[in-house]
Amino acid sequence: MFRVGQIVIRNGQKVKAIELRRCLSAAPQAKRADTQASAADKKPNMSFLTNIFRGEVQPAQIFPYPDVLDAEQKEFTSALVDPVNKFFEEVNDPVKNDATANLDENTLNALWELGAFSLQVPPELGGLGLNNTQYSRMCDIIGGQDLGLGICIGAHQSIGFKGILLYGTKAQKEKYLPQVSTGRVYAAFALTEPSSGSDAGSIRCRAVKSADGKHYVLNGSKIWISNGGIADIFTVFAQTEVVDAKTGQKRDKVTAFIVERGFGGVSNGPPENKMGIKCSNTAEVYFEDCKIPAENVLGQEGDGFKVAMNILNNGRFGMSATLSGTMRACIQKAAEHATNRVQFGRKLETYGGIQEKLARMAMHHYATQSMAYMISGNMDSGSVDYHLEAAISKVFASESAWYVCDEAIQILGGMGFMKDTGLERVMRDLRIFRIFEGTNDILRLFVALTGIQYAGGHLKELQKAFKNPAANLGLIFKEGSRRAARSFGMGGTDLTPFVADQLKDAARQCSESIDLFGQAVESLLIKHGKGIVEEQYMLNRLADAAIDTYAMAVVLSRASRSVKQDLPTAEHEIQMAQAWCHEAADRVRVNIRKINTDAFAKNYGRMSHIAKTVCAKNGIAVTNPLGVE
Repeated sequence: MFRVGQIVIRNGQKVKAIELRRCLSAAPQAKRADTQASAADKKPNMSFLTNIFRGEVQPAQIFPYPDVLDAEQKEFTSALVDPVNKFFEEVNDPVKNDATANLDENTLNALWELGAFSLQVPPELGGLGLNNTQYSRMCDIIGGQDLGLGICIGAHQSIGFKGILLYGTKAQKEKYLPQVSTGRVYAAFALTEPSSGSDAGSIRCRAVKSADGKHYVLNGSKIWISNGGIADIFTVFAQTEVVDAKTGQKRDKVTAFIVERGFGGVSNGPPENKMGIKCSNTAEVYFEDCKIPAENVLGQEGDGFKVAMNILNNGRFGMSATLSGTMRACIQKAAEHATNRVQFGRKLETYGGIQEKLARMAMHHYATQSMAYMISGNMDSGSVDYHLEAAISKVFASESAWYVCDEAIQILGGMGFMKDTGLERVMRDLRIFRIFEGTNDILRLFVALTGIQYAGGHLKELQKAFKNPAANLGLIFKEGSRRAARSFGMGGTDLTPFVADQLKDAARQCSESIDLFGQAVESLLIKHGKGIVEEQYMLNRLADAAIDTYAMAVVLSRASRSVKQDLPTAEHEIQMAQAWCHEAADRVRVNIRKINTDAFAKNYGRMSHIAKTVCAKNGIAVTNPLGVE
């Protein structure tokens, strides 16, 4: 009844041919990212977000809003929606999954028959061959139903065997992808260790190459591994001794491996007792003298850190798609309650305070969903410059979903606090999303420092140009003209040509934010130089300004497309885009002021001293006001 992938392929040969020919952008994209890296380095960076760190705009990946699916792909995606919804209506029980901290055999069998564990694997290797945009649509549905189940599916394919899709050799793909697609073999991503959380480069798990070079012996342990207790195929990262090609010296570098439980020496601890996503298996995994064939190196020896980061970067858009589905479900519960609940003789929906909550919830959902499909659409169009946008989408989505769920509970009041409403479970499930696959704190620093590095490269170009002005008059004149115009309030960013007429004022607010942002980055670089890496208070404000600016651009693009297509929701989208840009632009101004004002810098210094005192005391450093201890 649920053999959707097989039914579509068997009864629709046209669809099968289309999927074989066009779908699965993930693997081709990996080839572009891997084999054409040197060429990409010479090309201009097309990332909208990266370029605003220079106060410049590269609009190609924002305007117009991407529309990458052709008619056949839309039809194929639509054919999947009803069976997936039917699965959640007739088979899956999220309350039971949470209570038993397990997915029963009936549920897992139905998921395998749906093809849910192989959404992006090419059809010739057993999967459905979805591209990133189609994958986002499936994540969107799953996120509105059961986040714990979603983690089981996502840990398997979004990170578990994603490395094989991105970096696997032809032989590796042909051996392993059929197993994880139709062989009912689970995969897991094993990176985190007891001594290395966010600092993935400090891992201690070690693989030693044999004297004949035919295998490696792996020892160590990994913690908090999703699917760790059920997986038979692992993407594992370990330190290896590598000879530096330039110096000839030996040094330790991380290498990625495909490890089978059947190799021997692989075991796991009991399932972790977690706050949320309970039905997803999470366990510690141990490797004791595990013998790995040399051909199971994933990517190149010593490139493990790059492999790990690209796997995580490649899958983050799926998290924003998933959480947009969660927000949709929360908003539905809140809206239904507000339209039916009567207090003080009036329905809740008539009160301004409730209206404000519902409006902000809807705007956060709109921005999150817009980011998810913007990034997946860019990836499907061949973009390789999306890593900062993907990081931002993860931060924004996880924090927005928490906010939306919390406000939904508040609107439902005491009823929202009860288990039967379902929001209590969603809130517990949501909490992990701000932590795993890169904590939001680390991702904020990643966004800020990566963008600053790009901006700093531009300043270095200018410094070199001024050393030999006669040979660099073009660059100097261009930069001088730009700064002069900016000082007179002219020649700044202008996004109005890219948006619908109704959104031009909102586009000006986004444009002003970009200009303020670029100036703030330049000021920080001039003031702190390389020392900016230690100014984390400033970097966090900068990251928040970048997040708001990107969100503004994305919603402007999507709403403009809706106007152009004369969609029935266009007016609603216009209002959300206008309201979002008005408030987001104000937050950008506040964050830039906090960066540029010495009073805030001094206050950050006070906070640093407060934190040091608290740590020195291992807790609160003041006595009880009663003087009774």
